[in-house]
Amino acid sequence: MPRMPMIERLYRTPVVQAVAKKAGLPEPPRLVRGRIYPTLPIALATPGGGRLAADTLTLLGLSPTEALRDVPDARTQGEDGRAKPPAYPTKLGALVLDVTGLRTIDELELVRQVLRPAVRALGNGGRVIVVARTETTLDDLEAISVQHSFDGIMRTIGKELRAGATANLLWTLPETTPADLASTFSFLLQGRSAYVDGQAWTIGHADTPVLSDQPYAGRIVVVTGSARGIGAAISRTFARDGATVVGVDMPASGEGLAAVMNEIKGSALQLDISTPEAGARIAAHVTSRYGDDARVFAIVHCAGILRDKLVANMDEKLWAAVLKVNLASQFAMDDALLDGRPGGIADGGRILTISSTSGWAGSRGQTNYAAAKSALIGRVRALAPRLAPRGITVNAVAPGFIVTDMTASIPFLEREMFSRMNSAQQGGKPVDVAETLAYLADPASQAVTGQVVRVCGQAILGA
Repeated sequence: MPRMPMIERLYRTPVVQAVAKKAGLPEPPRLVRGRIYPTLPIALATPGGGRLAADTLTLLGLSPTEALRDVPDARTQGEDGRAKPPAYPTKLGALVLDVTGLRTIDELELVRQVLRPAVRALGNGGRVIVVARTETTLDDLEAISVQHSFDGIMRTIGKELRAGATANLLWTLPETTPADLASTFSFLLQGRSAYVDGQAWTIGHADTPVLSDQPYAGRIVVVTGSARGIGAAISRTFARDGATVVGVDMPASGEGLAAVMNEIKGSALQLDISTPEAGARIAAHVTSRYGDDARVFAIVHCAGILRDKLVANMDEKLWAAVLKVNLASQFAMDDALLDGRPGGIADGGRILTISSTSGWAGSRGQTNYAAAKSALIGRVRALAPRLAPRGITVNAVAPGFIVTDMTASIPFLEREMFSRMNSAQQGGKPVDVAETLAYLADPASQAVTGQVVRVCGQAILGA
């Protein structure tokens, strides 16, 4: 059994728990992580008659139960004389709600009918998945408005749920198929998505392969900044799923980089990614280690730096350093790896990057960092359609407060404040970022591109 991280062990000591309780801070729920589906029943509701969610569950080999509806005839009388909504016989592991067929304001009542009993019944680590139709595919004003309402409904539910339960929304197109949705359903239902909450992203349509537990077998994945923290977790997660990992980090981090790569049987490349020849060096390393015909399936841009100062105190050196490493280096590396050279990114490959909630909402003292991370969001959205003809998907994650060795140095009360400003009431772990990237890079996620998924436990910061 994996050892509990030091910061989590510290929190669970009697002294720290007493201080937290005195300050009115409840113990955070324990999030269920890993490649495991709910052991409790999954309820399915299809008001409006949509079939997409039902067919996706069938494709995954999951047999849902029919969701209960809170209507007057189904209610019972409690001891206090008040009417009670119908109750499930057991706790629920998840509610899957397919609302793709709803078009009118009056039909929103059908959603309330399903949500009331299901939310009451969700067990620890429960899931609510809402499948809607992106309003850009509709031409009726009322239908557009109704479909968009599910964004607000989902985000509010996420803030009301307890015990590590999450709610997320999937926008779909008319051409989206169950095969397109399968990898996303698998990710959201499993513990891999424990810290993804209150988020919405779009699933399109593509020639999508079937799911596999070893999706990266025989594939090369490059991870920058892989010597420690989030980068090391990304490397380990991709290796777990079959990848041959090329870990890239600064020469100063060579010892840590070698230790991680030796652990996962990958190869280490000591490299300053901000140098103009970084992309060429990566390609040359790939061919020298794995043969002239070797190509990169995915590159994960994780490396980055902080040079925090209030903008009133920020000089041109601090500004330029962050933009060079966190932003410009990715342009240069990708340009080289996409030009068709040996050791570059193969057609059908993946480009993934790490943005930040600071890029969504800004962060005091991080103007340079927020500029870079927000620019990366724009880059993902612009680059995805340009590379679509080559079958290359481009996506990003935007982490919130992730507990690492770096954040452990933050004073306790300040760290607690950052950790608890989300629906999960705790900071995330590096593996939460890694699992989301591994989902986005999965060959079975071919229909997911141009998306930015926040890994933040539904942080209060930003939308």
